[in-house]
Amino acid sequence: MKKLSFIALFILLFSCNSVQKYNRQRESKLAPNELKNDVDYAYKKLKELHPNLYWYISEKDVNKKFDSLKLSITDSLSPVDFYFKIQPVIADIREGHLAVRIPGKRYSSTEIRTMKNKKSLFGRLEYYVENQKLFVSANKDSIENILPGSEILSINSIPVAIYMKKYRKLMTSDGFNSTFYPYYLKDSFFNYYSAENGYLDSVKLETRYEDVTKTVQLKRESKSEVDKEKEKAQKKNKSDKRTNDYVLATDSYNRSFKFLDQDSTIAYIKVKSFSKSFSERFYKETFQKINDKKSTHLVIDVRENYGGSLSEINNLYSYLAKEPFVLVKKPELTSKSSPLKTNYFRKSHPVTYVVKAIMYPFVFFRQILVVKKGENGKVNYRMKESKVTKPKENAFKGKLYVLINGGSFSASSIITSKLKNDHRALLVGEETGGANDGTVAGFYSYQSLPHSKLQLPIGLLLIQPNIDFTETKKGVTPNVEILNSFKDTLEKKDSQLEWIKLEIEKEKSGK
Repeated sequence: MKKLSFIALFILLFSCNSVQKYNRQRESKLAPNELKNDVDYAYKKLKELHPNLYWYISEKDVNKKFDSLKLSITDSLSPVDFYFKIQPVIADIREGHLAVRIPGKRYSSTEIRTMKNKKSLFGRLEYYVENQKLFVSANKDSIENILPGSEILSINSIPVAIYMKKYRKLMTSDGFNSTFYPYYLKDSFFNYYSAENGYLDSVKLETRYEDVTKTVQLKRESKSEVDKEKEKAQKKNKSDKRTNDYVLATDSYNRSFKFLDQDSTIAYIKVKSFSKSFSERFYKETFQKINDKKSTHLVIDVRENYGGSLSEINNLYSYLAKEPFVLVKKPELTSKSSPLKTNYFRKSHPVTYVVKAIMYPFVFFRQILVVKKGENGKVNYRMKESKVTKPKENAFKGKLYVLINGGSFSASSIITSKLKNDHRALLVGEETGGANDGTVAGFYSYQSLPHSKLQLPIGLLLIQPNIDFTETKKGVTPNVEILNSFKDTLEKKDSQLEWIKLEIEKEKSGK
């Protein structure tokens, strides 16, 4: 017992010192030559590890951008200020998974406990971005009577337009897609803001609704006892919560299923993220229900699904395929040693470090065994998703519709490009934010820039769907393009889903 107490105390002291050291380093100024060395280091590691660095931009142009970045560094900068200079250059590579991490302030365990007893400052409102403007799309708690449809003009007297311009430069999608930005910016705007400005208890917002402008004070409220009891109830790990992948932060389910009509002919599956958590159970139960009801039509909704597990989408496809299939081509790496550069001991406390050290020989040999020299001297990574998969016995045989938009990214784009290529589904909505022809992700090598300590995760696998490539350098385009407007969002009108339902009604009536 005493040994366990000593270990717990050691970890606590280690963690506190680490937080203080990180925050001091985050605010300290670095000399220009140190920052330029970090730029060189970042580019060197990208060339060493990224399997398709010049996919969307030429080597000549990348060289020019990194040279220009170094020339622009003439004064000492803090890591935060340096981040806002280097990330726009990384974003210009146009690889959606590639980004330097913004160095937000860290907090002690005591501070985190205090935060947990307070409600979110910005997270209780929902947002919409249109024409580089930030709007409130929903306010279920009627906070400060901010009406949905209100534009946020300024935060603490600084125009939102300044932040929008600044944060937009930090973002990228796969290739030359433009639909991704509004979705990602509405979700990440206040993440950037909080990382830059720290944990705030209140802010002054200037808003405009129609022609009326007003200023409100947005405050971080303490959680009531009722709120805390509700959270405890939500945390209970019930069977349906596991299967549908319950998300406490949003009090919603990641996966959901229902029938859209009384006779159960139209089934509807919504997946917000391919998290893999209990996904096999969800799809097994769901497709059994669809099979039992003899549904003739299925709608799968992956709008604003930023991706996730290849394993999950491979499993999902096995319930949709009519014949054996290969989901993705053999992933490529830059070298045989790439899988060994994944920072296996990263973020390990003393106890977990010891456990990982014991397991490392097994991990090492496994990574060696799954790498193989392929055609034309390319290095391939073996995974089950690049092998033949048979359809499930109760795979859906009817007509399939898939809803997509600019927020459909990564794994969402891989499965939808495969479905479209195989003529298995009719895609409805908007061009996806992820590329049609694949992406670079899989697993990462987390590089820490030597002086600024900025984190640069570099994807090690070139993952491409097993399709005939379009070479468009853009997203997956829908078979039927229907764009939802901000007005639709405010009125809770889903014109894309309504179009599908109307098409099915026409089909049933023989029109």
